[in-house]
Amino acid sequence: MSISLLLMPLLAQAAGTIGSPYASSLPLEIIEKKNDEARKQAQERAYAGPAAPVSRKGCMDLVQSDPQGSANLAQEALYEAMGRERVRAGLCLGAALTVLERFDEAREAFVTARDATEAEDHVSRARLGDMAANAELAQGNGAKALLLLGPALTEAKASGDDRVLAEVQIDRARGLVAVDQAEQAADALAAARVADPENAQAWLLSATLARRQDQLIVASGQIETAAKLAPRDPAVGLEAGVIAMLSGEADAARRSWQSVLDVAPQSPEAQTAKTYLAQTAPDDGPERP
Repeated sequence: MSISLLLMPLLAQAAGTIGSPYASSLPLEIIEKKNDEARKQAQERAYAGPAAPVSRKGCMDLVQSDPQGSANLAQEALYEAMGRERVRAGLCLGAALTVLERFDEAREAFVTARDATEAEDHVSRARLGDMAANAELAQGNGAKALLLLGPALTEAKASGDDRVLAEVQIDRARGLVAVDQAEQAADALAAARVADPENAQAWLLSATLARRQDQLIVASGQIETAAKLAPRDPAVGLEAGVIAMLSGEADAARRSWQSVLDVAPQSPEAQTAKTYLAQTAPDDGPERP
């Protein structure tokens, strides 16, 4: 079977939605974080990401176990809260509503929290703005997300926190891809890599975008860096295989996909890797189970 025929299923999938820990489609376009993956990203940003703005005690402890109860508590607190307590209540409310997938309300809660934050607290203002933007990205609203990410970027730059700056730039790239501005997205990812060279996601998404732009040599170098930073990330192994296959390196591609099965056999990426291995199985024998 020719390489061109082997690539047809991969290329056909490349026009589809992206994959993720919750996606059912093949995760080739991880830069575009739509549907379930974008919702998961918003939830992760809302709860795991913003360590700085507030304490995890009280309301935040209930976000995962009882999001509706947490939302009720936060809403009640928000009516009477002032100053920093208003920031905490708004963050908790936004996090709970994100888990409940009530994204419009979550965005408003995060914006409320951001606006209640002291002007000099640039880190919190950047993170809360980024969380609000993720609520829009979760709904596929790239343009609306970018409106929120503009001020978040300004705050991130003022904060001097390179990790926060990288996170905002990564989400800007996601928004820019959603509005078909691939070159600007590439610039945002380049800025993210400069700000935080250890951010594996920045390298992974950069490789995916370069691959989509047929810059396979660039993509190969970037996915290699991502693999060094996150050797057990199944999304990295999956993308590495796609880039290798498109580069005509079928054996390397299959090794990458097999590595996904080895390190994360229960992941959705493993199911996709298994499909790819079946699609590209050599004619002279069965694939490795």
